[in-house]
Amino acid sequence: EKTFHRFAAFGESSSSGTEMNNKNFSKLCKDCGIMDGKTVTSTDVDIVFSKVKAKNARTITFQQFKEAVKELGQKRFKGKSPDEVLENIYGLMEGKDPATTGATLLPRTGWKNIFGVKR
Repeated sequence: EKTFHRFAAFGESSSSGTEMNNKNFSKLCKDCGIMDGKTVTSTDVDIVFSKVKAKNARTITFQQFKEAVKELGQKRFKGKSPDEVLENIYGLMEGKDPATTGATLLPRTGWKNIFGVKR
């Protein structure tokens, strides 16, 4: 549940962390390894999100999130019992925070920024 709230509020300054949008749901699935690109793809994640959310809603609640994760887990861990699936999925999500990669700093000496100004 803590992981849900951390991802629900990620990048959304106005979010209370009680509901999650599709972008953050996809990020959670990717960062936690639920989406592996083979058995569970980004398309699967989008389809399941659309399936569990309310008709005109753009976000899902924690309850809907649990349904979605259960469904993705059955796809990701085919052939396992529902209890094993949930155990594996929760194991992947446990203690995870949204990853913030791609924010690299350049060395200060000798580099020019995109406007040609030396730092």
